[in-house]
Amino acid sequence: MCQYSNMFIIIDGYNLIRQSKTLRRYEVKSLEAGRAALFSLLSDYQKIKEHRITVVFDGWQGEERYEERDRYYDVDIIYSGYGDYADDVIKRMIENAEEETIVVSSDREIISFAENYGKTALSSAEFEALMNKALHSSTTKQYAAADNQERERKKVGPSRRLSRAQKSRQKIMKRL
Repeated sequence: MCQYSNMFIIIDGYNLIRQSKTLRRYEVKSLEAGRAALFSLLSDYQKIKEHRITVVFDGWQGEERYEERDRYYDVDIIYSGYGDYADDVIKRMIENAEEETIVVSSDREIISFAENYGKTALSSAEFEALMNKALHSSTTKQYAAADNQERERKKVGPSRRLSRAQKSRQKIMKRL
């Protein structure tokens, strides 16, 4: 089980999918494909940042009378119950959240509601950009670490210190 940092991210699922050029391509195939692509991205992001993440979807047209809950690795998923909207579920979560909370939606009503409760609101585009940056940064760090390990393996003899160029490269990589 994952240890969470003290940040809670609530995401308006369909809003994020439909605001994203990348995720929208999957949703054109099917709703399930759009959600699956989102879950995959969020799971990778959660592994890096270790924030508690909950994605909320409209389920009000479904047959389920009550909210349905699911989980994709360490990402919580909620589908609103019959007659209820994802926005209503998100508002209840905002009202009850005690930890530092970030709400991801481009819906002005949700953003205003979150800010009135002292929560941070990010548009779907802002969050996607931050998430992609973190995912890209993590991948770059993994490649850099593998590259450094390979270089260290090749060194033979007493000289085990990094060269100036390698040190400079490491400093740049840390800032990215």
